Parts: sequence; structure tokens; C-alpha cells
Amino acid sequence: MKKNILVTGISRGVGLEITIQLLKKGYNVYGVNRTYSEEIKELEREFPNSLFFRSIDLSDSNFVKKDVFKNFISNKVPISGFVNNAAMAYDDIISNLNLDRLNNMFSVNVFSPMIITKFVLRNMLFNKIKGSIIHISSISVHTGYKGLAMYASSKGALEAFSKNTAREWGQLGIRSNALVAGFMDTEMSATLSDDQKKRIHLRTSLKVPTEVESVASTVCFLLSEEAKSITGQNIHVDSGTI
Repeated sequence: MKKNILVTGISRGVGLEITIQLLKKGYNVYGVNRTYSEEIKELEREFPNSLFFRSIDLSDSNFVKKDVFKNFISNKVPISGFVNNAAMAYDDIISNLNLDRLNNMFSVNVFSPMIITKFVLRNMLFNKIKGSIIHISSISVHTGYKGLAMYASSKGALEAFSKNTAREWGQLGIRSNALVAGFMDTEMSATLSDDQKKRIHLRTSLKVPTEVESVASTVCFLLSEEAKSITGQNIHVDSGTI
């Protein structure tokens, strides 16, 4: 039977690539995204029986249970994996910190993923599934970058949440890992100048941006049985950032 994977933020960048790779490997993907992009529509045409999409705004955590687990997925759909990829960036120096923007970012990056994890765990328990949960984190948690303190703190919260999830539910065979992605050439990094990107890339061992395909393929590995002994880890896919 085909396994069902819930993926958030599937319209572009690494989320889109994760979705493509999963579909090609024969998974069913239940995709969540705020916008119904042309890329998603094209994938629906290519994989009509494997991609199931729902437009959901994760910025209001109060509606996550109803929007995702009542109107979209129920316990009748056994979830084998959850890939928490949806995120928004709030970049600024700390002396300009705005509480409303901070709250909005944490709703998308931390609070909604936590709530989704809660109901994914309940789904796995109900269906007696030894599943895999993956949170997409950022190298900014582990090395400082000017203007990224708020964003990095939200991803750092996810890493702590993931590690404790692994400890709490490992005895039932449920795994949780964080994939620490390096800087990729995606829309989220499009605001950086070429000089800024070059300086970031020079901080890595490989001196190149992290490949979206490499991040996605690592996610697929962590979802698979081949990774059944890997949990509670921060897996760095970052071109060797130093």
C-alpha cells in the first residue's frame, strides 16, 4: 500500500522539490500551501491519483486542527510521515524588532508546526504506524548572520521540539529529525545581493550554495526504512558551513 506523507509549503523551492521526489518514488503526498500555484496544478495533472492539495494559511494557528485534520485529513488517512517545510522569513536587526511581525512568523514557523505534529502523532498512534517527522531548519541556527536573529530563533525552537519529540515517542517507533539546510538559491534568499550571497557561500567548505535537490533527497531518505535507526538528530545539508 502506498504511504501517505503530509508536506507543508509545497509551492516552490525545497518544498516543491520534496513533493516532486516523493511523488516519483511512489508516495501519496498531502500537500498544504497558502497559494494554489501553477507548479502545484501541473503536478496535480501529472500525478492525479497521488497528489492531494489543500490551500491553507498556517499564520493562524487556531484553525490548524479544523483546516488540516478535519476538512482535509482524518484518521482514515494513515499518515506515515510529516515534512514541516512551510516557513516565512522576518529579517531585520534586533534593535528594530517588531512584536507583531515576530508573532506572525512564530505562528507559521513554530506554533502551527507544533500543532500539526500533535495531530500527526495522534494519527500515527490511531493507525499503529511507526512514522517519521522531519522539520526543515536552517544553518542560521548554528552560525550567526546579521539580520537573521529572529528567523534563526524560530528554527532553533523547532530543533529543540524535534529532539524532544524523538525522545518522547521513540519507544513506539516514531522518529523525529531536523534537517539543517544551508543557504539555497530560492525565493526566500532572493532579497540578498550577489555580494551577500558570495560572502555566505565562501563560509562553506564547498564554496557553493546548498543544492535544493540534495536537501529534498535527504528528506526522502529520512522518511524511508533505510533511516529507521536515525532519530533525534540535526542532519546538516549545508555545503559544509563553517
